[in-house]
Amino acid sequence: MGSLKLPFSLQSRHGCNFLLLFPTSTFHSPFSTGTGDYKRFIIQTLALVDPCRLNYRLSHAKGSRLFTARASAQPLTEKIVEDKRLNHSPSGDSIRRKFLEFYAARGHKILPSASLVPEDPTVLLTIAGMLQFKPIFLGKVPREVPCAATSQRCIRTNDIENVGRTSRHQTFFEMLGNFSFGDYFKQEAIRWAWELSTKEFGLPADRLWISVYEDDDETFAIWHDEVGVPTHRIKRLGEEDNFWTSGVTGPCGPCSEIYYDFHPERGHSDVDLGDDTRFIEFYNLVFMQYNKKDDGSLEPLKQKNIDTGLGLERMARILQQVPNNYETDLIFPIIEKASYLANVSYKSADEPTKTNLKIIGDHMRAIVYLISDGVFPSNIGRGYVVRRLIRRAVRTGRLLGIKGDGMGNLEGAFLPILAKEVINLSINIDPDVKTKTSRILEELKREELRFVLTLERGERLLYQFLADALSTAQTNGTVPCISGKDAFLLYDTYGFPVEITKEVADERGVGIDMDSFELEMENQRRQSQAAHNTVKLSVENGAELTENIPDTEFLGYSTLSTKAVVEGLLVNGKSVGRVSEGNEVEVLLDRTPFYAESGGQIGDHGFLYVTESENRKEAVVEIKDVRKSMGNIFVHKGIVTEGVIGVGREVEAEVDANLRQRAKVHHTATHLLQAALKKVIGQETSQAGSLVAFDRLRFDFNFNRPLREDELMEIERLINQWVGEATLLETKVMPLTDAKKAGAIAMFGEKYGEQVRVVEVPGVSMELCGGTHVSNTSEIRGFKIISEQGIASGIRRIEAVAGEAFIEYVSSRDNYMKQLCSTLKVNAEDVTTRVNNLLKDLREARSEVSAARAKAAIYKASSVIGKAITVGSSSKIRVLVESMDDIDADALKSATEYVVDTLQDPAAVVLGSRPDEKRVCLIAAFSPGVVNFGIQAGKFIGPIAKLCGGRGGGRPNFAQAGGSEPENLDVALEKARDELVSILSEKTG
Repeated sequence: MGSLKLPFSLQSRHGCNFLLLFPTSTFHSPFSTGTGDYKRFIIQTLALVDPCRLNYRLSHAKGSRLFTARASAQPLTEKIVEDKRLNHSPSGDSIRRKFLEFYAARGHKILPSASLVPEDPTVLLTIAGMLQFKPIFLGKVPREVPCAATSQRCIRTNDIENVGRTSRHQTFFEMLGNFSFGDYFKQEAIRWAWELSTKEFGLPADRLWISVYEDDDETFAIWHDEVGVPTHRIKRLGEEDNFWTSGVTGPCGPCSEIYYDFHPERGHSDVDLGDDTRFIEFYNLVFMQYNKKDDGSLEPLKQKNIDTGLGLERMARILQQVPNNYETDLIFPIIEKASYLANVSYKSADEPTKTNLKIIGDHMRAIVYLISDGVFPSNIGRGYVVRRLIRRAVRTGRLLGIKGDGMGNLEGAFLPILAKEVINLSINIDPDVKTKTSRILEELKREELRFVLTLERGERLLYQFLADALSTAQTNGTVPCISGKDAFLLYDTYGFPVEITKEVADERGVGIDMDSFELEMENQRRQSQAAHNTVKLSVENGAELTENIPDTEFLGYSTLSTKAVVEGLLVNGKSVGRVSEGNEVEVLLDRTPFYAESGGQIGDHGFLYVTESENRKEAVVEIKDVRKSMGNIFVHKGIVTEGVIGVGREVEAEVDANLRQRAKVHHTATHLLQAALKKVIGQETSQAGSLVAFDRLRFDFNFNRPLREDELMEIERLINQWVGEATLLETKVMPLTDAKKAGAIAMFGEKYGEQVRVVEVPGVSMELCGGTHVSNTSEIRGFKIISEQGIASGIRRIEAVAGEAFIEYVSSRDNYMKQLCSTLKVNAEDVTTRVNNLLKDLREARSEVSAARAKAAIYKASSVIGKAITVGSSSKIRVLVESMDDIDADALKSATEYVVDTLQDPAAVVLGSRPDEKRVCLIAAFSPGVVNFGIQAGKFIGPIAKLCGGRGGGRPNFAQAGGSEPENLDVALEKARDELVSILSEKTG
């Protein structure tokens, strides 16, 4: 054999063993006949096929030489590395495995991915690989291993609007990470990251750029002097980009990031690493080396830590040479299945279709893994995240044309079919997912079909609202907007999350009156509360129940879990002895750690567990709300998710600690807000209502004008100052009279007994309050006002976020600003100037375009003036009714004015056009001589517009209308011509 050709099957995507058989009698090395030379040739050839490092062993088997190539030997040259990258496309699974094996070989303990539901009470979902190690980094628990590596499943929804629209935004992703708990530090972390990237993954060294913290000379020197990265490819960035902190105080340190350059031909000058069209950051190294003190100063940590993250999907995109993360083998099979169900080809689809397919591919992964980890659809917290993703996926599928299950069953569901693809891909991510297949598919089917029941009716109504908004705006010359009342109807009656309504409206250039929507929401809460107070526990034998059920002992100030006895069960308001799985239930306990809604603070969420021997769960009740009734009886509202619960059974009552912490933070922040308001705008202001929720706080107060920007800034500054002072709260019970004498402020709408609970932030605030609070103001972490508005005469409302909600809000806004800066190619401080200049340019351009269109329309109108007819015998009235094809409303208006002026008085003109395939424009202009006959343009145009599915109106001499049925325009114009001729003929004799 004169040359060697490797079969295509050897180009494994998984870096597995290769068996190469060559007959010894016919094999000839192209280099020499020496054994050593042909061994080297085989190894070099294998290096082109598999990016793993190679080891080999030689054996003999019946006249053949058998080589077993296995991951472990170094690639030979950078040229070979480049070639193998171009000729080999490693799978996402092999990338994950190679990362873990690389660090395992360097002493790292490989640990499993933590759940998407974190133990950290400050975080709703697992958003980063380091989260499970946070207690170690913060020094709260000792390390069990010196260093570790993981492939962590993560969920982030702060950039959900960008999913499918950019190349890299995802709600679900895998973060590969290596962590050192005082074992190694910068040199090893940097050297290994470079070795992994360039040698293991074969990335060309000249395509990698580095960012370092601006003051971190040590890291810069390691990258340049030891690794050999040229200085022009190392960029120093500021604290916002390259300095990690765990909070206001505590462990922190500089970061260093590795970027891949897709377009090195653009050169080295004026490089912006934030340019998504050129770069992608795929590896982030955090050097946790300082402790941030209360005064903001940094002191070196005794134990220096390493926290890194490598985005699996990003690395797969680079190595598989695809244009975005979605087209990697980690996601694309889901997209292909969705394409099949929608009967479209992804390859030949237009961009909107591709975007929708990417959204489905991304969301399905998030949905499946969340449900697998025990997060089920609901209207709050993690459950709301799942529900929102499911509903977005369902609606997106329908936009793609998927009907029913996409397989011919119009009554079926398509999400379970897509979920099977996700589950098939899950074996190397989380093997437990496959064991939960039945539960995942059943939950998806139930949620999708439940949503579809109202989706079609709601969609029809939504599209009607959109058409009305566009028509009204066209008639009145205003910005199209759906009223808050209509948006609330979609939400309350048809199950449309307001986010979906907003998405659909945004696609058509229509806004939503969110202030009005929130007022509708508040009215519903008040009505619901009024009804709740009157019908709660109204059972047939209510008197007997009241006598038998004692007041509930509340233990929630000191504990989040306790043993309790079930004193009563209610289903649909009736007392029952047992409740089985799948049923909603109201549970009455003798004691509880659950806070019941009061003082503006919403009720706790959590679980009731009925356990048998050896802690085996016999029944589980998920608690979704807790209210008080008949004095001080706590009613735990929820659903039995497992087993059967009965009266008299002992349960373990356990509050969701994460949500409780969020409520505590917002409740204490509400007290600080009231104190700051009194300090900034005057002691006379008083509370008029409040809401303490898990995701935000709302505070209503008496004041007769909007707050100025400087007042809002001072309020925020004061509150964050008090937060930073880390003041211990003091809580005590005392006689009401003593509390009032001490200056305690009563909470709005609360009734107090002789003994009251006083919550004090010494030197800042003292209030009568039965709610739950943080023990130290530092737990609030940060405070941000997100809106200030009037809700009634003399009543203002502030909405704000604190704690984890504050972090989420600021992080989200920071991402938006970074994207804006990247798009505009300016620094943050220059964004306003840049936007103002763009708006000015846009206004000028629009003015020029409008003028050009008007000229074109007038020119076109001049060609149809000759079609005018004369009506009447006593008064010769010129009448022109014509279609102007596709000109827009403004140009049509100019054309109509030109025609009526040219025809001279008396004249009546009606012109129509179809600006696009879904809209109709109509303009009527009557000269004074026509108006004097009692014919008004505003009244005339309305019935004509109805023929086109629209409406309109205006002045006697000039009116305009719009419609949504362009196919009826010719009929409408014919009707207008006949009516004008008939009316004018009669008027003029």
